[in-house]
Amino acid sequence: MKNDNLIIAKKKFKSRLIVGTGKYQNMNECAKTIKLSGAEIVTVAVRRVNISDKSKPLLMDYIDPKKITYLPNTAGCFTSDDALRTLRLAREIGGWKLVKLEVLGDKKNLYPDMIETLKSTEVLSKEGFKVMVYCTDDPLMAKRLENVGACAIMPLAAPIGSGLGIQNKVNIKIIRSQTKLPLIIDAGLGQASDATISMELGCDGVLVNTAIAKAKNPFDMALAFKNGVIAGRQSYLSGRIDKTLMGSPSSPTKGII
Repeated sequence: MKNDNLIIAKKKFKSRLIVGTGKYQNMNECAKTIKLSGAEIVTVAVRRVNISDKSKPLLMDYIDPKKITYLPNTAGCFTSDDALRTLRLAREIGGWKLVKLEVLGDKKNLYPDMIETLKSTEVLSKEGFKVMVYCTDDPLMAKRLENVGACAIMPLAAPIGSGLGIQNKVNIKIIRSQTKLPLIIDAGLGQASDATISMELGCDGVLVNTAIAKAKNPFDMALAFKNGVIAGRQSYLSGRIDKTLMGSPSSPTKGII
C-alpha cells in the first residue's frame, strides 16, 4: 500500500482521512488532533472560521497551509447564491480552487438540497473550481454531479453529526460502481469501525469531524480513525472471500485418518 495514493484533482495524498476543523474546544486541541490523525486535508468553514482577520487567532497559525491542504467549504449555506458567494470569497482570500460544496435544505435535518447543489456545482465548475460535493446517497444525483463537473462525490453516511454510521450500503456500492471519481463518505460516522466499513465498500476516503472532535478523548479517536481507514483500505484491496449460505471446512478433507 506504499504507493496507494488518494488522488483528487490530480493532486496526490498519502492519507485517505480528511478531518474537519470545527467543534474542538480550542485551536491547540484541533491542531494536535489533526496531527495525530495523519490527515493531509482539512475542511475549513469559510463563514465560521477566521482565516483573514489578523487581529484574532488565525487557523493558519496552528495548521500550516504549506503542509496541510485547506479545503474551504460552504457549511451553513442554504442557497446556491450563498454557497457561490462564499467560495468566490475563499478564492479571493486564499486563492483556493479546490473546494467542498454543501448546500443544505433545512436547519433540522441538515440534508443536502440537491437541486441547489447541482446548480452550484455546474456554475463553480465552469468558473474553474475543483468541486468536491457533499450530497445524498442517491446514485442518480451522484451521476448528475459527475456529469456537470464535480471532481469528487461525497455522499453522506447519515445526517451530519448523527454518529449513526452508513445507513445505505447498497446505494454506496451503486455509486462506487458507476463512477471513477474519488468517492468519499462525508457526514454521520461515529466510530472508527464506520470508517473501516466505508473503505471496505470501495470508498476512496472518509471525512470526519464530529466523531473525533466531540469524542471523550479526541486524540485517541483520531488515531483510531487513522487506523480504521488504513485497515479498511487494505481489506478492500486484499479481496474478500465470497459470501455463502453454507459452511466450508477450513481444514483439508482429503487424507483424513
